[in-house]
This record gives sequence, structure tokens and C-alpha cells, in this order.
Amino acid sequence: MNTIKTLAVFCGSSEGKNGIYAQGAQELGKAMYDRNLSLVYGGGNRGLMGLVAESLHTLGGKVIGVLPEALNRADVRIRKVESQLIIVPGMHERKARMYELADAFVALPGGIGTFEEILEVYTWLQLGYHHKPVALLNLGGFYDSLLSFLNHSCNEGFLQKELLSALIVETEVEKLLSHLEHWEANLPDKLGSHQ
Repeated sequence: MNTIKTLAVFCGSSEGKNGIYAQGAQELGKAMYDRNLSLVYGGGNRGLMGLVAESLHTLGGKVIGVLPEALNRADVRIRKVESQLIIVPGMHERKARMYELADAFVALPGGIGTFEEILEVYTWLQLGYHHKPVALLNLGGFYDSLLSFLNHSCNEGFLQKELLSALIVETEVEKLLSHLEHWEANLPDKLGSHQ
């Protein structure tokens, strides 16, 4: 069983077109409060990011924002929803700090920033830089196409089956959080394998 105290959440700075995304973000914040989990996220209060943070903060949960100097602006920080706001020089430092603070990683729907962040921590898992669970909250089938592509990569010999199996994919918040706690992965050494 994994001891998860702080969850890094990557998601869109907009709410998207399907109301299920906003609903899922708010449910995640409430469920995190119920489990006494802290949030580390990219700072700012927009879109799904803001909804997760605000729903947790409103209930009295701990929210840690990590914001690059260039994004430390009034139009990004619309309202205060962080217990702690860490300002860092740039995006590389932001991600490194979030990864260091988190015990697990979850992506909700989002754009290229979300994809880049979750795929980077997934890569770091593959390389053994960390041994923390990585998950997709697949609200409304948002990640179905990505999962199809990852399966294609696996079938073509570029992605190890064990790594694909290590990625947690759930459509419901409670199942996702439970899966994070019970996650185990025995991954082969990426550098020692020949695919």
C-alpha cells in the first residue's frame, strides 16, 4: 500500500466543452479533502486547475501552487486558493518542484501542457527516476485516443507492456484514488532492455 499525502494534479487552464470535466475536477478536490490529501498543482486559478484547487481549499484542505515568475500575474491568479504559493524562475523548476513534492501524479483533461507534464513523469517512471504512481482520470473518454495510441506504440515494439500496464486509468474519482494507494509496478530496466 502506498502512503500518499500529496497529489500532483495536471489539467487544463480552461474548463473544456463537456460539463463532466468541471464536475470531475470538483469531485476530485472534495475526495482529496475527505482523504486528507494535499494538492500540488501549477498555480493559477483558471479552468480545471482552479476548480480542483478551489474545491479543496474551500473545504479547508492544503493547496500548494508552484508558479513560474512569468505567470505570476493578476490574470492568472484570479483568486487566492493556495495555502502556499511557491514562485520559481521557470517551467523546468516548476515541474521539478512539483515532482519532488508529490507522492503520486494524476492528469485530468487538458491541452499540450497537461500532456507534456503527465508524459514526462510517466517517462521518469520508466527510467526509474521515481517509483510513484502515474494516472489518468479519463473523464468522458477524454484520454481514449491517447490510450489507443499508447497501445499502438506497444504493439509496434516501442513501449513495454509492463510500462503500459503501470499507467493507472480510471473514469471515477474514488476508484482512481483507491488505485493510487494500492498501485504496484515491477518495471524492467529500460536501459537494459532491447525492444
